[in-house]
Amino acid sequence: MKKRGLKHLQEAEELNITAFLNLMVILVPFLLITAVFSRMTVLELNLPALDAKAKPQEKVKLQLELVLRDQSFDIQDANLGVIKKFARTKGETRWDLFTDSLVEIKSRFPEEDSITLLLEPSIDYKTMIKVMDRVRSADVVSALSVETVILFPNISIGDAPPVVTDSQTESGQK
Repeated sequence: MKKRGLKHLQEAEELNITAFLNLMVILVPFLLITAVFSRMTVLELNLPALDAKAKPQEKVKLQLELVLRDQSFDIQDANLGVIKKFARTKGETRWDLFTDSLVEIKSRFPEEDSITLLLEPSIDYKTMIKVMDRVRSADVVSALSVETVILFPNISIGDAPPVVTDSQTESGQK
């Protein structure tokens, strides 16, 4: 019986893994070269609180809103109304004037860091992202250097109120 066991051990063949290793040598670099390395960016958005207007406040605080419409961008305070209005066309927006106005508001209210974007349904996603980037920070040229100023990093999003025309206000008063 011992002879059969030895014979069985001697007949064991080696595995030929040369073809498998050749495949791995080619496949691994190919997968590394074609892999897409993506970076995910997460924007933290805060919805306006439901009871924000219900609480009585001792002093009036700036509640900055930016209404994005097809024909204009309106910077306004929720309590006082329109601060600045920027006319725009489909192709052009005066981003320099827009940024200058936001920097001026930030210099007057340095403790304010929140803004609410109110968008009409026709505003496209690309415009919304551009506005969010410009509202969050701005590059300001001072002396011989360019400084990045943090403007309003806390951004909330909502629907824009409908435009009220003069004919609608007259019919509502009658």
